[in-house]
Amino acid sequence: MKVGILGAGAWGTAIAHVAAGNCPSVLIWAREQEVVDEINAHRRNSRFLPGALLSDAVSATVIKEDLIGCDVIINATPTQFVRSTVTSDVVNGSIVVNLAKGIERGTHLRVSEVLQHVAPSMRSYVVLSGPSHAEEVISGMPTTVVCAGRDKHVVGQVQSILMTPTFRVYASDDVVGVEIGGALKNVIAIAAGIVDGLGMGDNTKAALITRGLAEITRLGVALGADTQTFFGLAGLGDLFVTCTSRHSRNRAVGERIGRGETLDQILATMSAVAEGVPTTQAALELASAVGVELPITERVSKILLGQADAEESVRMLMMRPAREE
Repeated sequence: MKVGILGAGAWGTAIAHVAAGNCPSVLIWAREQEVVDEINAHRRNSRFLPGALLSDAVSATVIKEDLIGCDVIINATPTQFVRSTVTSDVVNGSIVVNLAKGIERGTHLRVSEVLQHVAPSMRSYVVLSGPSHAEEVISGMPTTVVCAGRDKHVVGQVQSILMTPTFRVYASDDVVGVEIGGALKNVIAIAAGIVDGLGMGDNTKAALITRGLAEITRLGVALGADTQTFFGLAGLGDLFVTCTSRHSRNRAVGERIGRGETLDQILATMSAVAEGVPTTQAALELASAVGVELPITERVSKILLGQADAEESVRMLMMRPAREE
């Protein structure tokens, strides 16, 4: 099968290398000509994934239309750019595998819902998520993820394309749960980074992850997700790794905030996207629409907007009225 990748960031590059283990042709679309030239000439992407050597089956292009006709197109562009990047002509008749983890600002739509609007010609939709930092995947460290779709046959095809001895893919039919888990864990990871930046300890981090998972689950279930999804790879697994890893961009943003930097200062120095930043407010608005309370997300939003102090926010969360777990 011919596989196309929309986006040559770290994760898009890593997943291209994974797919090349099973497919003879993997084509990455990138906006940057220098990234394309380096991939084609040297099998490297030093801008977004330094140190990695890609398979010979991977090539790159700046012409998005070159992906037309691919059996599978993997979206590796951030959520806020999906609407302007994924077009119906490019994905016509293709299976679309989404890697983005977020909720669209303004519309409060998940990526699957955005694609229903902008790319109705796609053959089928699958979302891939789980604890999977690109830096470790490209190095061949054992990694497990989950792919969710409503068509079991299509999910099976995606498994066959991406399964390798070091990259294991489980199947699910809970698209809503996998998407919500992937989106909200980035918000909680910002909070985890704030805890790190403030110099708080393991007790605090464990409490945050645990209550963060409860928050994610509440919203997901209200939207029709399966509770069990949040105790699997797309829920607890991804939440844990994003809240604790040195590779996590969202945790790093939070840590710098905890140390006193402003969001504008932080974003000005980043070349990659921290999806939790735009997702925070979108998640709050979505939760309000379905009557779900997200206290951690609410405090993160106020901190990002400069409306609340980080340390005071921790105290306010601790002093909320007593209740059952």
